[in-house]
Amino acid sequence: MESEASDPTPNMQSLSVNDSQNHDSASSSNPAPAMTLEEKFRIVRSVGEECIQEDELMNLLRNKPEPICYDGFEPSGRMHIAQGVMKTISVNKLTSAGCRVKIWIADWFAQLNNKMGGDLKKIETVGRYLIEIWKAVGMDLDGGKVEFLWSSKEINARAHEYWPRVMDIARRNKLPRIMRCVQIMGRSEQEELSAAQILYPCMQCADIFFLKADICQLGMDQRKVNVLAREYCDDIKMKNKPIILSHHMLPGLQQGQEKMSKSDPSSSIFMEDEEAEVNVKIKKAYCPPKVVEGNPCLEYVNYIIFPWFNEFKVERKAENGGDKIFKSYEELIADYENGELHPGDLKPSLSKALNKILQPVRDHFANDSNAKDLLKRVKAYRVTR
Repeated sequence: MESEASDPTPNMQSLSVNDSQNHDSASSSNPAPAMTLEEKFRIVRSVGEECIQEDELMNLLRNKPEPICYDGFEPSGRMHIAQGVMKTISVNKLTSAGCRVKIWIADWFAQLNNKMGGDLKKIETVGRYLIEIWKAVGMDLDGGKVEFLWSSKEINARAHEYWPRVMDIARRNKLPRIMRCVQIMGRSEQEELSAAQILYPCMQCADIFFLKADICQLGMDQRKVNVLAREYCDDIKMKNKPIILSHHMLPGLQQGQEKMSKSDPSSSIFMEDEEAEVNVKIKKAYCPPKVVEGNPCLEYVNYIIFPWFNEFKVERKAENGGDKIFKSYEELIADYENGELHPGDLKPSLSKALNKILQPVRDHFANDSNAKDLLKRVKAYRVTR
């Protein structure tokens, strides 16, 4: 086993990365000089599909000028578009409303979950690659409101704070309660789990307190461990519980895929996919005429295109209705359900919009030697579940 007590690389630092590039997209926004409490609440609340609890969120925004939001990820392979673009949209919304965002690069957690075969050096390489993507796509990193924190470095630096909390959480919870949280690792309770994967939920719960997070801004699949953190607050009589702001999980591109899979390239768009790859994947995507429910192409438009551009332009021949700019998702699905908008016209327009978002990322990985090397190495790694 590699030594976990040493920093995997000098490049792994707790940092705010400033990007001098200008990105002309609706996803980048600067704080309004006189944003009202209601405006802040609307922006922050829009990030989550679910909020526990809304009254607590309003009270937090009323009393704390710069709430701390926490998000985290396992470096476990190439980045798909939900992790790249949707996270960028969410982070930019949060910082525009005055929040500080701590992005937890969970390298030790990826090792516990046996990602990259548990190879910490490979995991660290993937983490650095992911940061390069967020820099390139337009995450608002100016102003120091976004921090990337490596779990191994931070935990080692403040071990006296971290491990007693992990132990206390483990001591106060029965094994079945912890087992209900294994979904956060992409596992099920029926799987044969290692002891490390039982430790994982206790550590992720401790992260919330270790990072002094006011808001847990993770996906719906992480909900159970965030609820565990709130239950733990009841146990220790902690008044201010972390607010849970769970974002939507974008489905895979094929029929019946509830979420994207890094091990199935056809299930998602990757952030550095070439234009032709995006076109082929969207062309082959499940998109039945007049059917909105379970339609991944419409989900892409709703959760990526509209938040990014504030509109969706469909280009089509005059005999098919001519070009049309949709200003809302409701307007779009009305046309789709009644057959006025056909998949044959929706898909090419979706591909074109996605490629416009992804082009700065392609350019960065083509022109920056460090980014190019990272991508080459990550593509060579075998994704482990």
